[in-house]
Amino acid sequence: MPSTFANLADTVLDKTVLPGYSSIGPALRRRWWPADPEPDALRGRHVVVTGASGGLGAAAATGIAALGATVHLVGRKANRLADAAREIRGGVPAADLREEVCDVSDLDDLRRYAQRLTSDLGALHAIVHDAGVMPKERTESAQGHELTLATHVLGPLLLTELLRPLLEAADDGRVVWVSSGGMYTAPLTSALVDDLQYRDGEYDGVRAYARTKRLQVVVAELLAERHPHLASHAMHPGWAETPGITDSLPGFAKVVAPVLRTAEQGADTMVWLVGTPTSVTGPDGFWCDRRRRSPHYLPWTTEDPALRRRAWDRLAAWAGLEPEGS
Repeated sequence: MPSTFANLADTVLDKTVLPGYSSIGPALRRRWWPADPEPDALRGRHVVVTGASGGLGAAAATGIAALGATVHLVGRKANRLADAAREIRGGVPAADLREEVCDVSDLDDLRRYAQRLTSDLGALHAIVHDAGVMPKERTESAQGHELTLATHVLGPLLLTELLRPLLEAADDGRVVWVSSGGMYTAPLTSALVDDLQYRDGEYDGVRAYARTKRLQVVVAELLAERHPHLASHAMHPGWAETPGITDSLPGFAKVVAPVLRTAEQGADTMVWLVGTPTSVTGPDGFWCDRRRRSPHYLPWTTEDPALRRRAWDRLAAWAGLEPEGS
């Protein structure tokens, strides 16, 4: 257990943002954070990682493969998945990888993918929802949904529900949603829920990203409430040197370049949440650097349950889920 001083230091790192989100955070916190998963913790288990073609997804897949899992690398382009698989095997020569092409924003493609996976597997240990986009202009998915919403929320929600029988068939199945610290800037408001498709006002890709990252945290919490036999965690990776920051936010990346985390540091909590028993982690939570964080910058603030339910109902309908009670 961390000492009182460690708890205080950890909280200060978190609330002052720059040291907590940068490479300073894990450098200090590893002195008191929980133990690593057992070396063969995932031997014989299957884990799906979306957005696995590079960045945090590839780093998470590497760490999960090193724990013995069969890792299903999911991405939109076969050549990028092949490149990622070669790189992962460079670090983990015995990695058991399956390259699986699927566009997470395309709900029809997800249904086909889930059907294939269900026919191949008897159980699935975990899904890591890491696929992400940050378009500069408002763009729509194959089904006409705003792209960040489709990629970050609708697709992952649908995939989780389609694969839930496999996850619940596993011993200690769980889902990990890769959110962002940017979600703190986008509280769940009535205005957001009324415009989930971001049709009102001038489109801002960074804002769209933050809004959907907030929705991921809300959906992760609601899934944990609805399905007590399935752990559902959200986490944020801090500021890592990946295309999500260096390409999408080049000005910001240049300013914080000296203290950006590596992709491995950003992915550490993903790997830890996948490889650690839920008897240790619990069934839910919003995490960074292996510790639960409040989903609100001011921890005493709360969200309106009716607003959360309204958001859920709209998202579930767009994802094509059966209404409750049907």
